[in-house]
Amino acid sequence: MSKLRLVYRCTSCAASHPKWSGQCSSCSSWNSLVEDVEGPEPDVATLVAMESGAAAMPIAEVDTVVAGPQPTGIAELDRVLGGGLVPGSVTLLGGEPGIGKSTLLLQLAAAWPARTLYVSGEESARQVRLRAERLGTTGPNLWLLAETSLPRIVAAFDTVEPQLVVVDSIQSIADPQLGSAPGSVVQVRGCAHRLVSEAKQRGLPVILVGHVTKDGTLAGPRLLEHVVDTVLAFEGDRHHALRLLRAVKHRFGPTNELGVFEMVEHGLAGVPDASSLFLTDRRTGVAGSAVTPTLDGHRPLLVEVQALTNKINSGVPPRRSAQGLDPGRLALLLAVLERRARLPMMQHEVFASAVGGVRLTEPGSDLPMCLAIVSALIDRPLAPDVISFGEVGLAGELRQVSQATRRLAEAARLGFTRAIVPANSANGVDGISLVRVATLSEALNAAGLGVAGSK
Repeated sequence: MSKLRLVYRCTSCAASHPKWSGQCSSCSSWNSLVEDVEGPEPDVATLVAMESGAAAMPIAEVDTVVAGPQPTGIAELDRVLGGGLVPGSVTLLGGEPGIGKSTLLLQLAAAWPARTLYVSGEESARQVRLRAERLGTTGPNLWLLAETSLPRIVAAFDTVEPQLVVVDSIQSIADPQLGSAPGSVVQVRGCAHRLVSEAKQRGLPVILVGHVTKDGTLAGPRLLEHVVDTVLAFEGDRHHALRLLRAVKHRFGPTNELGVFEMVEHGLAGVPDASSLFLTDRRTGVAGSAVTPTLDGHRPLLVEVQALTNKINSGVPPRRSAQGLDPGRLALLLAVLERRARLPMMQHEVFASAVGGVRLTEPGSDLPMCLAIVSALIDRPLAPDVISFGEVGLAGELRQVSQATRRLAEAARLGFTRAIVPANSANGVDGISLVRVATLSEALNAAGLGVAGSK
């Protein structure tokens, strides 16, 4: 039997290298080589032995009845999945440690109407049982297996005969035939292929938990994301109760839905009215605060953006801090305010934040961010019933954003009566009057923040 040897394997393309280097010579990815051990390469039949030999048929004769999604019992999760889990599908759930992935999946296992097998590769059976008791998710249909050996896990499929399998996590599972360390590129790739094959053959929905790297991407080879049917990203700030669930990839439905959860004493609770939650602690009459109706997928959300400015001594570089916002976008908006509105932004430190742990990435938040900054700069609050949205261009012009009607309808539902919008925006909705403006300076004047010298 050949001995194992140390190699450096690329996490993007899985190519092996005899020594470490900063760039993969195969796919040109930077800083993607990690230590791994390599033994005799398993033949191709080992990786595809479980593949079914399906016969070709006309597409009109393919049975689609069994492919319908089955509700999970968690409304926010069903929203993201487009109705539920599809039989035979494989879903990869990624998120930072401690964000609540195991909590969500234990609640899913308890809510699933049939027998579920929960495979724990990182925690003992006792640890999982204690968490399940805290969450109140112990039930006769939930079966638990603390195991890291892939052959034993697959054997449990025949013994337990589950209708749903959760594997926590894929990086902790190993197949002895692959001759590599658990968590290595070879093991993650091989185990994922085998589990996908089992799911397709048995018509069994499987959920895999994946680790994430420091930059927030899923750990392991990029092939892991390609081989599964659905990739879910579970996000949030562990210092906030809010958790956001998004579909990065979904073969059975759209990827533009958002699920919102709140971490409470007994686990994760769905938040059907997220806008009200975001604005619960909002204080009116305070300078530096603006409300914007943002759009995350098809879901409109009302989010408060805040800004604080502090004048500094000349010669000291001003600090810029952005939380929940793109720092590059903040720098661009400050430059536009300096140049087009004639505001002395280079003489002030600027701290900007999206409240509640939300991350605003769409350009529609440009205008409310500018209004919040100027409000803080001149210490003059905005009217409490005003919302705004619009993209700010480098010339100081305001550009329209998509689905303005849905944004306005959400604002009107929560009691806002006036909206500052780009001049070419769509028609409004009942209960909210529109103030159409063409430039950033016009928007500042409309909000009562007009500054002498702006143009």
